[in-house]
Amino acid sequence: MSTDASDEIMEATYRALCKHGNADLTMQRIANESSMSTAAFHYHFETKEELLNAFLDHLLSRFEERLACEAGDPRERLAAFLDAVFEPAATADSDFPIALFEIKAQAPYQDTYRERLIEMDERMRDVVANAVRDGIEASHFDTVDPATVARFVITAINGAHSRQVALDEDPTETRQLVEDYLEQQLGWTPGVVA
Repeated sequence: MSTDASDEIMEATYRALCKHGNADLTMQRIANESSMSTAAFHYHFETKEELLNAFLDHLLSRFEERLACEAGDPRERLAAFLDAVFEPAATADSDFPIALFEIKAQAPYQDTYRERLIEMDERMRDVVANAVRDGIEASHFDTVDPATVARFVITAINGAHSRQVALDEDPTETRQLVEDYLEQQLGWTPGVVA
């Protein structure tokens, strides 16, 4: 599949998810969000589940691009991670967190969804744990178990997503809790590098 076709399919899937949610999503509704026919979508993906699996791969790639930080300083990497997770993307649609939540709700029943969500979780934990480990080695952070800190931070982020969707809570409240936790655990105030 060409890059242009792939991009169009992923963008149409995003728009259709935002508009209809996962429960009411159909190949026809996705095709309606693009210049392609339903037959063209079925040419590339036999089922909606296959398409959503590819969409989750696409999301994982985009998320990893947002997490990419070339900074050598682990404090800057950790701060960039928090920005990537808690700052909405420039093109973010307010209905997308709901659609993603619906996909997460299907993970117990869809192995491919669960696998992609596990990959995303592991990637986020690795970013945090590596930054914490590097910060300890550079004497920027207090000595802690990097894996435990990473698990807590990612659990809080997942909880923030649930609270945002279910309770209409602003994720910045959770960001503040995460920053307070990091300050207590690491002896470092997020946003302060020097």
